[in-house]
Amino acid sequence: MDINATNSKLKPEDRTLDQALRPKSWNEYIGQDRAKASLKILIEAAKKRSEPIDHLLLYGPAGLGKTTLAYIIAREMNANIKITSGPAIEKVGDLASILTNLNSGDILFIDEAHRLNKAIEEILYPAMENRMLHIIIGKGPSARTLQLDLPPFSLIAATTRVGLLSNPLRSRFGVTFRLDFYNINDIESILERSAGLMNLQTETEALKLIASSSRYTPRVANRLLKRVRDYAEVEGVGQITKEMTQRALALLEIDHLGLESTDRRLIETIIKNFNGGPVGLQALAAATSEELDTIEDIYEPYLLQLGFLHRTARGRIATKFAYEHLGLKLPPENQNLL
Repeated sequence: MDINATNSKLKPEDRTLDQALRPKSWNEYIGQDRAKASLKILIEAAKKRSEPIDHLLLYGPAGLGKTTLAYIIAREMNANIKITSGPAIEKVGDLASILTNLNSGDILFIDEAHRLNKAIEEILYPAMENRMLHIIIGKGPSARTLQLDLPPFSLIAATTRVGLLSNPLRSRFGVTFRLDFYNINDIESILERSAGLMNLQTETEALKLIASSSRYTPRVANRLLKRVRDYAEVEGVGQITKEMTQRALALLEIDHLGLESTDRRLIETIIKNFNGGPVGLQALAAATSEELDTIEDIYEPYLLQLGFLHRTARGRIATKFAYEHLGLKLPPENQNLL
């Protein structure tokens, strides 16, 4: 049974519950202490000057709370927030429509900002710097540029792949924050809060087990909690015990490190098909029938965090820790792998 705990396709009830579990204030937002401390100062300074907050860039692996931070910032600034994403802005007209409908002090949040095309980025430059919208009307010698003034607004962009943003766009953000993977204690606190909001009866050891399998990611932790809840309601009496959690995670094919079947298949492919690497990303994607972006955005960051993978100029290499986790013998020629 292949159930991907990191799959972005959520059930409708999960989507509603995710909104309910989303922290709405600094007190409810657990973890990312350095980013929170800096943001609080940034917000207070902007409020004292009665100005919009500076343009912000948030980056880091998926599921760490970038969108949640944007909502909290908007709430702290008493500002309306408009939500869109890089793939949703296909044409210059789409962005022009969004920008011209902003009111003074509004926050525009663009998720997956690395997927904005270059034409859209060029429209953003003057909008971010001078609050001007430049629209070219017509083509050829008769083309003319229309300039529109925009109200004071703040752009918050989020991305999992900051390296794909162009340098001109990155340089126009006043502040950039990287969100890091959470520690286990913070994940356990997040699970305790979520269990309370969901009115669940849980054992401490069960939450510890879910936390250790959560990939250090709040979104995954909450998703696992919901799946364990489902299992406990069907196979038990609804109480989330350590035994119920172990059985639910086994059914989901998630091991004690949070590795799913796809994670294990990726490192197995590197080891068995490519003698431990190095292997290029395109070859790995073809061998596993996974998309490049899925490997880079979803699976690879956690495997790198665990030390199971190395990225080199020649490709990906499985480390001795990956061999040990899969119970495979490290070949003599690979004994120098970390």
